[in-house]
This record gives sequence, structure tokens and C-alpha cells, in this order.
Amino acid sequence: MQITAVVIGAGHAGLAMSRRLTDRSIDHVVLERGEAANSWRTRWPSLRLLTPNWQTRLPGHDYAGEDPDGYMPVADVVATLTRYARLINAPVRAATTVRTVRAGPQGFEILADDDVFHARAVVLATGACTLPAIPGIADAIPPPTATLTPLTYRDPGQLPGGGVLVVGASATGVQLAAEIHQSGRPVTLAVGEHVRLPRAYRGRDIFWWLERTGLLAERYDQIDDLSRARHLPSPQLTGTRDATVTDLNSVSAQGVRIVGRLGRITGGVAQFSGSLANTCALADLKMNRFLNRADQWATATGLNGELSPPQRFAPTHIDPRSPLELDLTSGEITTVLWATGFRPDHSWLDIPVRDRTGQIRHDGGVVTGARGLYVLGLPVLRTRASTYIHGAADDTEAIAAHLHCFLGNRRESDRSVTNHGS
Repeated sequence: MQITAVVIGAGHAGLAMSRRLTDRSIDHVVLERGEAANSWRTRWPSLRLLTPNWQTRLPGHDYAGEDPDGYMPVADVVATLTRYARLINAPVRAATTVRTVRAGPQGFEILADDDVFHARAVVLATGACTLPAIPGIADAIPPPTATLTPLTYRDPGQLPGGGVLVVGASATGVQLAAEIHQSGRPVTLAVGEHVRLPRAYRGRDIFWWLERTGLLAERYDQIDDLSRARHLPSPQLTGTRDATVTDLNSVSAQGVRIVGRLGRITGGVAQFSGSLANTCALADLKMNRFLNRADQWATATGLNGELSPPQRFAPTHIDPRSPLELDLTSGEITTVLWATGFRPDHSWLDIPVRDRTGQIRHDGGVVTGARGLYVLGLPVLRTRASTYIHGAADDTEAIAAHLHCFLGNRRESDRSVTNHGS
């Protein structure tokens, strides 16, 4: 089948891209191995967005519900994206698994189940959270300890009795540690580098501050250490109805035991870093730097009178008795949950565009070394907002503009995507 463009993935980024291509009258198809919003359908049921509902924006669609300051549960995210696909009449081919994307005589050849598509442009929109990022030390977990990831976790009822070691203290780790502990199981949380932020500050959601102060708008080509920015863990936040604070202090107060970063497992013994206090002090320092920036912005814009007074939060408390080792063969820990992040899956991409770490080389979403190939849905793709749903609006506008120039064989298509939009 000959078609101008193929979008792979019908999540929020792929659907937003479809809208942009339709706006430019570019014929295309969206290939999806499941249904629209498929990746969200695999998440644990209690999950909610970290961002407030008012920030759930896509091209031509703003949140219009009755709870703009709430946090959308995963079932509502699925429903929202499914409605959006119908609203924009996205040409989604569901239940279609892409097997191979390779160079073709006039662009690209895409093998999807029993079909073959020939396209001048391809947009990879399968996202950054397709597979769990599990460290190599997982192989040293002694039997019969159960292991699982956030992609296989559903609820505490699926876990065997006994203690749970949650490895990783980003948003996913602290949320699941708290949820599992509330089920009555003892939980130990292994903490490495993390981002601490309050759920709300001076009467406004923290994402209001991140947006208003311009932090989310910072561009990829203006960030000093872009690789580090793209690998930062998600902030320790929970999207609960009552805007609950979720940080190490709160989960510790609930009874979760906090230990340092899991370094290695030797002879069935898990060994943790002794630098937990320093790690937490650094996270506290960075949080306070941002709060200082927020206060300065409020003063500069004359909004101090409309906001609650500035405040600072208690430093992270570390129990000096925190263990440096746990014997995983003792029966104390019966489950290890790897909340150590996610990674994309582009194993079907048969085009040499990866760097030595396996990451796709790109300039703001324009893949390097393969004209007409684009990628979406990766952290800090173009701005810090790219990490979140609403960031797809600007990202897809810029990518679609570049793609349109490429198809028209205009000289702009050879320029960096930085010339197109934010």
C-alpha cells in the first residue's frame, strides 16, 4: 500500500500527530498494535495523572470537564484519548503489529502483520514507557522471591504474603510503596536519585508554577545537560483527589521503611548505598531552589497579593538505623517490585539511527541520518513539557511543519527542526 506518511502508535502523541497531518491534508495511517490509548490500558487501575486535568490538552481539544483541578484516573485517560481519536477521525488501524520499518526505494517500507506499507515519511510515536527498565542485578534475586514491574502490577492482592521491596523512589515507586503498605504488607523502599516537589505551593498546583515560571517551556537546545534532563526521574507526586503530599517523609510516616539505593545483590543479600542522607539533602536543595524561583517570579509579576504566603517544607528525615543490607533469603522479603523506570521499544526499527547506548539519535524529534523519519513521545523531546500529555501539542506542530516542508522538497526541510515552533 502506498501512502504519504505512517504514524506508529495511537497514544496521545500519535493521535496529536494525526490531527496535525490532517490539518495539512497529508494522507496517512496510524498503526496501533492494540487499541487507541493501548499503553494506558495496561497500567494499574489506581493510577492517576500527575498533572491536573486542566493541563490535559491536545490539538483542538482542551479539558472541558467539571473537575479541572482534579487528577484524571487511568480509565478516564483511556476514555479521553478514545473520544479524541473519534473526534479527529484519526485513521487508526487497530490490532496491527508493526514487524519491521526499513528503508525503501522511495522512503520507507513498513511490514505490519500481513500488510506492507510504502511511505515517504514515518513518525515513531510508540512512546518512552513501552518496556520496564530493569537493572542487571535483577538476575541475582534468589528464588522463590516474586518479582514484578509497574507494567505487571495490578493491585496488592496479587502479591504473596510477606514484605515487599520497592526499588526506585520516583512517582511510581512512592505511589506503589504507599498503596502496598496500606494493604497491610510491610514495605521497604530503596531510594536513589529523586525529584522532590510539593503537590501544591502557595495555593496553586505545582504544575501551575512549573508552567507559569517557564520551566516546562525550556527548549532542548537551551538545556546545558540535555542527556541528564532526559533521564531525570519523575517527581514524587500523586494525583489524589485531596492533593495528598507524597514524599519520603509522608511514606515514612505511614510506616514504609526507607533505605538507600540498591547497589548489588550478593549471595542473596541486597546491599544498599550509605549515601541516602546526601541523596535526600540534594533533592531538598533542588526543591528549595525551584521554590525560590517561584517566589521571585510571583514578586516580579505582582501576584504576591493573590497567593498564599511563601513557605518551606521540612527536610527529608532519614532514620539513622536504616539498614545497609537485607537478606532476601530470610523470608522477610517475598516480593521485589522494580519501579526503576521505563524504556522505549524500537526493536522493529531496521534503520541504523541509534547511538552507542541504543537511543535514537534525533534533533528535537527529527531523526538524524534518515530523512523523513521522526520520533515523538520521548522525555524532553523538544521542551521539558514533552514529558507530559500537553507537551505533544507543540511537539507535533513543530514536527508536522518540518515533515510538510520535507514532503514539499523545500529547502527548509534540511534545516534543524528548531526553526519550527517552540
